[in-house]
Amino acid sequence: MSIPVTGFSHVRITVTDLERSKRFYDDVLGLPVAFQLPPDADEKTREENWWLFGGVVYQVPGGFFGLRPVAPADDSFTEDRAGLDHLSFAVPSRADLDAAAARLDELGIAHEGVKDIGIGYLLEFRDPDNIALELWADAG
Repeated sequence: MSIPVTGFSHVRITVTDLERSKRFYDDVLGLPVAFQLPPDADEKTREENWWLFGGVVYQVPGGFFGLRPVAPADDSFTEDRAGLDHLSFAVPSRADLDAAAARLDELGIAHEGVKDIGIGYLLEFRDPDNIALELWADAG
């Protein structure tokens, strides 16, 4: 019998510098923070929220996206080793991708422009830890 998967629940990535990554994702995606330990949290609160691992969790439609600050400072992502290849976020339309490309330009974030691959459109760029990101819009 197969496991009845109904969708994704969450994705958490490891980062080298939480504040830098949080600024990046706040500026680029502007997602609402769902969970983050307050800086003045007492020991009981820290113990109850151990699953945050000192990071932040954003709300995305249908789930959560988290940042976990445990990667060594000199580490850098590569999609050419076991693990993650890239992370893709859906947007409503091609027009939203064009607007996203303009926003990335405003922020000085390099990207490869919007690409039409037949079944949809994508916009590729990288986060401060070199994690390959993509914004996707279905064709049609």
